[in-house]
Amino acid sequence: MALIALTTVVQAPAEQVFDLCLDVDAHTASMSRSRERVVAGVNSGRMSLGDSVTWAARHFGVQWHMTSRITAYERPHRFVDEQLTGPFRHWHHEHTFTWDESAKATIMRDVIDFAAPLGALGLIVDGLLLERYMRRLIESRNAHLARVVAADAP
Repeated sequence: MALIALTTVVQAPAEQVFDLCLDVDAHTASMSRSRERVVAGVNSGRMSLGDSVTWAARHFGVQWHMTSRITAYERPHRFVDEQLTGPFRHWHHEHTFTWDESAKATIMRDVIDFAAPLGALGLIVDGLLLERYMRRLIESRNAHLARVVAADAP
């Protein structure tokens, strides 16, 4: 079982960052390196409470499918996506957004609680490889989203 907590400062209002993080097209663009694409569910635009999507992507040279659902939605402050089916024993990703008036920025926080399958072997994989890989993947995604928002700024 692994827990990743990341904080990203984004120079944009919380509403804009929240909406972008739920946009399927923005997510797909941010994950282009793993050739992530939608194969079922919401295939374009912004997701909302109860929506689900099935992603296909290549990680570690293997094609993976993961179906997740938006299980909590409090615009523009918080949403949660959870795996319904996929490669993890469990996946719970909480996204929070807090406006910092002094910085004129949104503090975006990701807390991801996940576990690899395969019991004890999964714990070893989590510790040796998966946690670091997932952290870099989410950091890269967040950096992409921050660049998109910056490009849209007046």
